[in-house]
Amino acid sequence: MESSCRILVLISGNGSNLQAIIDSCYDNLNADVVGVISNNPDAYGLIRAHQNEIDTSCVISREGESREEYDVRLDAAISRYQPDLIVLAGFMRILSPALVERYEGRMVNIHPSLLPLYPGLHTHARAMEAGDSEHGASVHFVIPALDAGPVILQAKVPVYGDDTIETLSERVHEQEHAIYPLVVKWFSQGRLQMKDGRAWLDGELIGPNGYAPD
Repeated sequence: MESSCRILVLISGNGSNLQAIIDSCYDNLNADVVGVISNNPDAYGLIRAHQNEIDTSCVISREGESREEYDVRLDAAISRYQPDLIVLAGFMRILSPALVERYEGRMVNIHPSLLPLYPGLHTHARAMEAGDSEHGASVHFVIPALDAGPVILQAKVPVYGDDTIETLSERVHEQEHAIYPLVVKWFSQGRLQMKDGRAWLDGELIGPNGYAPD
């Protein structure tokens, strides 16, 4: 019997995507969340992990510490779990190129926009200010350039004229909770990979805007 895919989740806050992935793993015998790391000791996601008997670690930044110095300590914490896949789920730090390259093809992130639109922060406000009719979320492999890795899967939501940042964010979050566990499942089944700087599913190249079924 093959061992299950070891999933490590990095969080900074509430951990709602973490919860969606944990829940999906109960039905996915190929994957197991073996650990949760946070840079914030007060993150509610740590409580979610404890409630599901998942090991946790905190790597808290030190005053005057460089990003590279922090990431050396973070990498030591990551290595302890020997992950097959690292899932960034609201981890509010930009990772150093050295750390990203170490786990290239084994690290994914979810971003609340239809990449390449709106990398970085405040994506909901930016979409509304631009008058966009649709918004959404993207799961992508992580590369050193911020929010620029190959997109695996996107989900779109409408933007309504009476939307607030809160209502639009809630709509996007609902879709995030659907698509992120699916990507984790694909990876754990050996169907998803990154090669030559592109994302591939079942041996087929995924388009620039993510997987689109025929």
